[in-house]
Amino acid sequence: METVRIALANITYGTTPDDAVARAQAAIARAAAEGALVVCFPECYVPGYRWPGRTLPPPDAEFLRRAWDAIATAAASAGIAVVLGTERIVDGAPRLTALVIDRDGAQLGFQDKVQLDPSEDSIYVPGHGRHVFQVGPLTFGVVICHEGWRYPETVRWAAARGAHVVFHPHYGEAEPGSYRPTVFADPLNTFHEKAMLCRAAENSCYFASVNCASDGSPTTSAVVRPDGTVLVWHPYGSDGVLLADIDLDDATGLLASRCRAL
Repeated sequence: METVRIALANITYGTTPDDAVARAQAAIARAAAEGALVVCFPECYVPGYRWPGRTLPPPDAEFLRRAWDAIATAAASAGIAVVLGTERIVDGAPRLTALVIDRDGAQLGFQDKVQLDPSEDSIYVPGHGRHVFQVGPLTFGVVICHEGWRYPETVRWAAARGAHVVFHPHYGEAEPGSYRPTVFADPLNTFHEKAMLCRAAENSCYFASVNCASDGSPTTSAVVRPDGTVLVWHPYGSDGVLLADIDLDDATGLLASRCRAL
């Protein structure tokens, strides 16, 4: 049995892009102090998700470069890998993405969001291609928000290629008058948390989904075992780092590897 500890940064969004960087650095140090091999952040945590009605500075390549360097320095100082929800500018247009940083601060690459939510079409452009990443004994993939909820093949792609866990940075906050959950995957909750269970069970891998901390959050951060049962979940709306010890031997990818195109 080989066990590794992963961390999900279920933290409050920054008040500014620079504040988001500072909060991310603090979460990196906290996760490393708890012995985590890797910490994952919510969707576009730096500089912040461009939610309708929220005012953010325009996409800024120079700011992003400085922010990524600062996060990489924090990762190297703490000796922990990072999956940073962020954005990047490609051919003059912003993409939602996750930057993967190794324990020594080296950038291992990006996983862009390939399947956009329709509400994002006027803000971001989709990426293309999928990747798996390796940190120590851990192999993992990344799917971002909408593509993990509604496109199971995005998770299956990584699991079929050896991913023990698929990280799922997402963003969700309460809408006016919406139901406010208190128990993970309660029948009164939206379908999203049930989808987490499915993504793990249908692919025989761990599924680690991370949201920000916000009042009335419709989803929370959780890690689901390869059999579709919940390993851990974070209290709704609470700022903190969720830790999970995962047994790599349990993540066989069996069901993902047996899937055949129709």
